[in-house]
Amino acid sequence: MTKKRALRLNSLLKEVISEVVTKDVRNPHVALLLTITRVEISSDIKHAKVFISVIGTPQEKNETLDALQSAAGFIAVHASKKVVLRYFPVLTFKLDASVDNHLKIDEILYKIREEQNARKSTEP
Repeated sequence: MTKKRALRLNSLLKEVISEVVTKDVRNPHVALLLTITRVEISSDIKHAKVFISVIGTPQEKNETLDALQSAAGFIAVHASKKVVLRYFPVLTFKLDASVDNHLKIDEILYKIREEQNARKSTEP
């Protein structure tokens, strides 16, 4: 599969899976603040990793991940009705920690700026 086709499929699957999760999945364990950040499809189009970002406690994140993984077949069936592929990939959901990492970096940078400003104000 060409790289360009893989990028198009990843983008298309991200949109379709996001739509199915928000409209069709009715599981109380799925957090409301859920974002599908990216999809990585394998070169043989048989497997796809779906990376999600959940705003909430670690318990809510794990519950959401477990709920989505248990509903992966349901999500794949509904998504396959919207995307025409010879084989629809098997979905595997994974937590995307990049948003949490960005928040930690921003927090550290904010503390550094505060400390620099405090040092400047105490200098004669």
